Amino acid sequence: MKKLSVTALLASSLLLSACSMSPNGDDKAKDTKKTDCDFKIGMSVSTLNNPFFVTLSDGAKAEAKDEKVDLTVVDAQDNASKQASDVEDLIQQDVDLIIINPTDSKAVASAVESANNANIPVITVDRVSEGGDVISHIASDNKEGGKMATAYLQEVIGEGAKVAQLEGVAGSSAATDRGAGFEEVAKKGFDVVASQTANFNRAEGLTVMENILQSNGDIKGVFAQNDEMALGAIEAIEASGKDIKVVGFDATDDGVQAVKDGKMIATIAQKPTEIGETAIETAVKSLNGEKVEKDIPIELELIKK
Repeated sequence: MKKLSVTALLASSLLLSACSMSPNGDDKAKDTKKTDCDFKIGMSVSTLNNPFFVTLSDGAKAEAKDEKVDLTVVDAQDNASKQASDVEDLIQQDVDLIIINPTDSKAVASAVESANNANIPVITVDRVSEGGDVISHIASDNKEGGKMATAYLQEVIGEGAKVAQLEGVAGSSAATDRGAGFEEVAKKGFDVVASQTANFNRAEGLTVMENILQSNGDIKGVFAQNDEMALGAIEAIEASGKDIKVVGFDATDDGVQAVKDGKMIATIAQKPTEIGETAIETAVKSLNGEKVEKDIPIELELIKK
């Protein structure tokens, strides 16, 4: 019995030792990488009040389960200050790596720098950080998506038509890049009569669209920088009785259903599940000392009826 106990204790000790080896690819870790069972990864999401980021988070959770890593997801609630505080909490929890979906690309830089100072690697998803050291950025080409959406809108309603744009959260790289893509196409083929922020929010999309329609009732098309704002805009348009074509972005379940139902002419599929999965895959590779790509693009797709 004593021999069995000692053997079991030794085996347990070896397992714990194997789960505690260095992940950073130094000489000692090259042959004895830290196993996945002991990786602690923190993930700060801009908001879980948006289906796109819920899906992204679910993709990360599923991949973390497959990779057998400990994943903690925190919700910044679209508040840059809360996100900074959340990242500090993750640092205090001594996580091995932090994945950040920035609420504000500029404001998040200080949080990234705090992780850098604690020697914790950072990966960003969907939106970039304008400061600090990030080992990898995983996202779709938001500017290209804005161009795709606007070009299709032009194909449907024709050149020279009056259009409006609903913008996302000011300061987020997604809003900036999608807006740049829209403007690149729109300045050559549309009369842009309004471009206002609705913060990626459905309720705000409804309100902003109502206001736009009061002063620009003759518009023919709308580009909304995400499906939530597009769906809010559609409610306002339906209430007005006007025939205005709307293109969204993200291809959320509700957005795709709106396309199928003919309420929205198209949406841009960003594949949030794949973004979340790829973030965890990249994190584990890096923690195991493998080299990872600085920028990992996720393919876009135009979803139309």
